[in-house]
Amino acid sequence: MTNRKDDHIKYALKYQSPYNSFDDIELIHSSLPKYNVNDIDLSTHFAGQSFEFPFYINAMTGGSEKGKAVNHKLAQVAQATGIVMVTGSYSAALKNDEDDSYPTTDLYPDLKLATNIGLDKPVPAAESTVKAMNPIFLQVHVNVMQELLMPEGEREFHMWRSHLKEYVDNIQCPLILKEVGFGMDLQSIKDAYDIGITTVDISGRGGTSFAYIENQRGRDRSYLNTWGQTTAQSLINAQSMMDKMDILASGGIRHPLDMVKCLVLGAKAVGLSRTVLELVERYPVDDVIAILNSWKEDLRMIMCALNCKKITDLRQVNYILYGQLKEANTK
Repeated sequence: MTNRKDDHIKYALKYQSPYNSFDDIELIHSSLPKYNVNDIDLSTHFAGQSFEFPFYINAMTGGSEKGKAVNHKLAQVAQATGIVMVTGSYSAALKNDEDDSYPTTDLYPDLKLATNIGLDKPVPAAESTVKAMNPIFLQVHVNVMQELLMPEGEREFHMWRSHLKEYVDNIQCPLILKEVGFGMDLQSIKDAYDIGITTVDISGRGGTSFAYIENQRGRDRSYLNTWGQTTAQSLINAQSMMDKMDILASGGIRHPLDMVKCLVLGAKAVGLSRTVLELVERYPVDDVIAILNSWKEDLRMIMCALNCKKITDLRQVNYILYGQLKEANTK
């Protein structure tokens, strides 16, 4: 019997999304920029904290030897580049005191480390996670369709909202409510805000598909592989909440141009999962560090060409929608 976490890595690398919403966005550049590249400030702010760069390594794995190997490569990359790393769901470690598959700041003292847990878990599990990992923030993931497609998945969801309220009231750590590649709908964002959540990762369709992954593991319901809304569409849908809370983006981000498009649509920062997973599986850690460091310079170049000095300036950039995005947003 294969390990479920190892299956997730295997099938995440195998899946190729048939559509990426960022290809339907064209940014309007400036022919007469006002700033030098060295003037560009990449810092951003979310979850009550300031960060030097507007992208981070998003939650992926843990709970297996393969997951351990991947996590330690990711931790080396994150520490060396100064970006945040979010571990995969900590639930595996809560079930096994011997689990050592998650990096810690004891091993990586300069690592900006965050972690993740599912909203199906009650408050004591989240408290144990925070105590064990001492994260700079705790991602709380919601994954309804994945659970429904998992043979061993959850079937009772009525406690999720009360769990979220209990997290807000009791967890002494910044919280981020996170989707897992299906896109977070506007009403759920509003409901989370009313409960007390101030940061969400809308994590849309276009990258890792947990519908595809679970369809490979169990009964084939491949007609649901493209369930949910794309990352770009989820950001467009969330415009009315952009000034009320911090909205992060993940799902299908391949390179710095995709990152900038998310920031133009109002995201405060961008999470990368599969893209970085592919890099650490394909190249030596030192090469991946060099690639991610080069992305910082690429972001500055693109922002310079858009006449934007700060991340917040990007919201003023005009853009053109094509294809599916245009059709969905033409009134």
